[in-house]
Amino acid sequence: MAKNLTILLAALFATRTSAFVAPTPRPVAIAASSSSTSYARLFSSATDKTAEIDDAPNMNPDNPALPALRGDYDWDAEYAADDDWITENVPGKIVINEVELAAQVTELTKLEDAYRKVRKEREYTQARIIGFVPQAEMYNGRAAMFFLVVGLLTELWTGISIPGQIEEMARVGGFIGPDF
Repeated sequence: MAKNLTILLAALFATRTSAFVAPTPRPVAIAASSSSTSYARLFSSATDKTAEIDDAPNMNPDNPALPALRGDYDWDAEYAADDDWITENVPGKIVINEVELAAQVTELTKLEDAYRKVRKEREYTQARIIGFVPQAEMYNGRAAMFFLVVGLLTELWTGISIPGQIEEMARVGGFIGPDF
């Protein structure tokens, strides 16, 4: 009962949030005198609204063959007439010459190569499944713990010690000959 009430309250709360609010429908007045003309008027207004919607994607003004990039907006051109919009001598703006920029690009390329090398080595190590790799060591440790517990439980139930169990398995496997 409490679980159902909790689910119901959560559903009611979710429908009350602003993310799920549906737009209010606009009232449509239908004339009672002639229903055929009112339907025609409704149909024509819906057709007009459909014709007004532009389905063509916005194209990039620099290259009309490409779609417009989201966030690629020229804010300087938008606010060029605003006296508070600063484009020159911006406080905190760092101006560097081409030599410094080339040095930065070189250092960033070296850093990128170093991180790429580390990432590739990590991916290679994680992909290996044979040999002394962390995943194989983990599986080996888990198997050792499991069989140690099995050996201890077998010793508890049968009274045969773990070395005695190993000797018995070697005899069953044919590695040790029978005692005559």
